[in-house]
Amino acid sequence: MKAMVLAAGLGKRLRPLTNERPKALVEVGGRTLLEITLTRLRAFGVREVIINAHHFADAIAEFLAVKRNFGMRIEISREEVLLDTGGGLKKAGWFFREGGSQEPFLLHNVDVISTIDLGSMVEQHAKNEALATLAVQKRETSRLLLFDEQLQLCGRRTVGNQQDEIVREGSNLMTLGFAGIHVISPRMVRMMDEEGVFSIIDVYLRLAGKGEKIRGFRADEYYWRDLGKLEQVEAANRDYAENRF
Repeated sequence: MKAMVLAAGLGKRLRPLTNERPKALVEVGGRTLLEITLTRLRAFGVREVIINAHHFADAIAEFLAVKRNFGMRIEISREEVLLDTGGGLKKAGWFFREGGSQEPFLLHNVDVISTIDLGSMVEQHAKNEALATLAVQKRETSRLLLFDEQLQLCGRRTVGNQQDEIVREGSNLMTLGFAGIHVISPRMVRMMDEEGVFSIIDVYLRLAGKGEKIRGFRADEYYWRDLGKLEQVEAANRDYAENRF
């Protein structure tokens, strides 16, 4: 199975930790976020990975060389300009089109640590014949996604906006926070009409509005932490000491 790790961000909110290194090389429990992510993917069975990089991209390449790519095939997709999640995936799309494979792949934020069951996500993705499956949780966040009772994506709610953005009609819509882990069918890459810098969430909403199956995977029961801020890194270190992941 293949995967992409999103690691191109500037990590501004993690300064001074990111003054001289990329966010991907910030450490939790003595290991870099990139190592934690790649080790977890490898344990699941992923053997081929592409990583997008921008901020201190050479440092990421050097780290991987020292670690001998963790025994995996790893490619780096260098972005001269930050392309956001959607643009980054589209640039790296060639990696998932190799050999005409139809096997779904994982897309994983480097600044997310979790125990989310990737096997169950992939299984549910296949069972639902989904175009994409997103790990989601019931939690507070400034950007919420709206799902119907079948966990089909129907829209989003952004704090400060007067009205929800609805792209697909549904009953009893629930608000869920996205956890930064996706399972995606390769054919979706060919459906990304957007150009340049764009969010993958915008792609999901557009495709859901056209009737495509963009599904949610409830991950409430699993450990999950976003490492976007200094205090969250500190909290993750405490969690590690308590063997929570």
